[in-house]
Amino acid sequence: MTLDEKYTQLQQQLSRLGSVAVAFSGGVDSTFLLKVACDTLGPDKVLALTATSPTYPAYEFEQSRKLAAQIGVKQLDFESNELVIPGFAENPPRRCYHCKHELFSLFLRQAEKLGYRNVLDGSNLDDLGDYRPGRDAVTELKICSPLLEAQLSKAEIRQLSKRLGLPTWNKQPFACLSSRFPYGTQITAERLQQIDRCESWLRQQGFGNYRVRFHEQIARVEVAAEEIGRLLDNDLRRQLVAEFKAAGFTYVTLDLQGYRTGSMNETLPEAQ
Repeated sequence: MTLDEKYTQLQQQLSRLGSVAVAFSGGVDSTFLLKVACDTLGPDKVLALTATSPTYPAYEFEQSRKLAAQIGVKQLDFESNELVIPGFAENPPRRCYHCKHELFSLFLRQAEKLGYRNVLDGSNLDDLGDYRPGRDAVTELKICSPLLEAQLSKAEIRQLSKRLGLPTWNKQPFACLSSRFPYGTQITAERLQQIDRCESWLRQQGFGNYRVRFHEQIARVEVAAEEIGRLLDNDLRRQLVAEFKAAGFTYVTLDLQGYRTGSMNETLPEAQ
């Protein structure tokens, strides 16, 4: 299918659903899905559902509120805490399954209570190419994934987002802060705050794609390959080290492979 044909198929799918509640983080995919749902069904048939939690940076939540208002859709937010979900804080390889199952169960209850017939998530074609145990929970709970059903890739979603005038078209991929920890490393509120503080600093310095990976006393910094040179500037390097040490790290390292999604999955067996 051409890009326009995929977009038309997405609209047709949404039309058949009638009314929808979108799991909305303010990222590239969920923002695009929310916008198309609003344009297709009308704002009175669409609800944005956002869960705040220790793994969701406050900055991202504030951005989601601005985006929902810009699109013209009502947003409902409520508190969630993945750290109390059995099997989450210990950070096993299937951590995301436990989180998504709990989160989408909450979304389903909220949607049913408010009269919305379907809950949607922003999974896309690229999500099939990585280890995504959260997809198992989405499937089990019968959450609709219209972007995936329309066979839209991340690059195509960005292209369509730009066409629709969405500011998220070139936003870096978003993943909850728990993805910064190697499997088996305990996730705590304090450690999440460390990561959030350090990544906020990188954002304030103008880095576009970045992650700070937690390795106990060590912070492993990933930035886009073309931005690695910036961190070799003596002044910026000294500022970074001072900030990261103030956040609680003893050592700071730069990953020469650069930023990439799912780098923590590189330690998993090939079968997974």
